[in-house]
Amino acid sequence: MAKITVLGAGAWGSTMAQVLADGANEVLLWGRREEVVAEINTAHTNSKYLGSQVLPDSIKATSDINEAFAHSKYIVLAIPAQSLREKLTELKPLFKGDEVIISTLKGIEISTQMRMSEIIEEILPNRKIAVITGPNLADELILRQPAAAVVASQSIELAKELQEIFKAKYYRVYTSTDVMGCELAGAVKNVIALAVGIAIGLDLGENTQAMIITRGLNEVARLCAAHGSEPLTAAGLAGMGDLVATCGSPLSRNRTFGEAIGRGGSYENARQHFSRTVEGVASASAVIEVAHRVGVEVPIIEAVADLIKGLLTPQAAMDRLMKISTESENFIK
Repeated sequence: MAKITVLGAGAWGSTMAQVLADGANEVLLWGRREEVVAEINTAHTNSKYLGSQVLPDSIKATSDINEAFAHSKYIVLAIPAQSLREKLTELKPLFKGDEVIISTLKGIEISTQMRMSEIIEEILPNRKIAVITGPNLADELILRQPAAAVVASQSIELAKELQEIFKAKYYRVYTSTDVMGCELAGAVKNVIALAVGIAIGLDLGENTQAMIITRGLNEVARLCAAHGSEPLTAAGLAGMGDLVATCGSPLSRNRTFGEAIGRGGSYENARQHFSRTVEGVASASAVIEVAHRVGVEVPIIEAVADLIKGLLTPQAAMDRLMKISTESENFIK
């Protein structure tokens, strides 16, 4: 049993807290909202984010950030990706230097095109850093449905240590040292899921969706390969696994928002009816910059980004994809 602090009491942070508590760890969940913290401590629910789902009695919550840091050296980050830099800069004085920082965030910072672990390393250098990622939809995982993830760190010893900490009866964890590949795959799949959702919103069927998912995986694989990632990362849980779950499930907010774009005819129309954070929207332009730095063409991601900018309608985006030149289907060409 380990003591764990989870920063972020939204749907994902609360779900991670449950997984860790079910693995017999002593979990303290930090959140900003006093009412959410009070509900978790008294009713063991988080109705704002998880409906009527009952959390383990062993999970404790706090809005006192000093208490959160005093609880454990294991700090799990479950906050919005685009606010990571601001939040870590704010919290930097509280880090003692011996913490293990575990990112559960999937995205690329818009202003710098940096991955989440790169931001952590920049603000908190020379720390033990890991990421955990994979096909983990919170709405299913909170029901304790069987799932798997990969924990990645440059230190295989740290990855194995965290593998044991995150292990639960219904949660299987694999290890990797390919932090870069895992993070890139996790960010790119959100944009591909938007494209799948747009196709669904246009009433296009399984053939179209399969085309986007498969060619989207090709874009993930080529982008990861160009950065020196391990070839099997794109085919594993962080790549294909997460892509299939995010594109295939109506529980995915990226796919769901894409559907709203397809039905409503534009990004602006969809945004008026969708209040939750959609990481694929935030990351699309940043992913393009990352791809072009290494000379990789990502036509699906580019079409989504242009649609978000108002340069394409959903139908025009699909028409553009059908005009892309076809060559030999080399997976990482």
